[in-house]
Amino acid sequence: MSRGSGGGYDRHITIFSPEGRLFQVEYAFKAVKAAGITSIGVRGNDSVCVVTQKKVPDKLLDQTSVTHLFPITKYLGLLATGMTADARTLVQQARNEAAEFRHKFGYEMLVDVLAKWIADKSQVYTQHAYMRPLGVVAMVLGIDDENGPQLYKCDPAGHYFGHKATSAGSKDQEGN
Repeated sequence: MSRGSGGGYDRHITIFSPEGRLFQVEYAFKAVKAAGITSIGVRGNDSVCVVTQKKVPDKLLDQTSVTHLFPITKYLGLLATGMTADARTLVQQARNEAAEFRHKFGYEMLVDVLAKWIADKSQVYTQHAYMRPLGVVAMVLGIDDENGPQLYKCDPAGHYFGHKATSAGSKDQEGN
């Protein structure tokens, strides 16, 4: 009846196992590692640098169309590690949110505000049975006038933290 070792607790996102685990969230983290790429981000005094692997899954694909680094606004970027379809969904939603923020408040969204928004959205995906956690870790980067260079990492469970250096993906432990 049940798949794997979930004992039926992996059928619904909002049901905790007796050990207090949410299997769907764990599956999202496994999907990030299964993507087979590793990304690294480093924040300096006046810059932010991110590096990721570029694996083209099919020789017939145009190599220039395969990317994991996306512009959100003129001042914000997002490096997505994990499932490409989930990353594109998150990027489109982040672009819309940043545009609404600019229209509503009259200035660009700050890096930490976008990171918090992504983390909040990811956390909501762990609460509703009609949604599933996104299989993507997002590194949000940019340079604020207020705070200078910023680098945040948001995960499928809804955690987000500012970092001086961080990694995500299949070999993230080696990167840290």
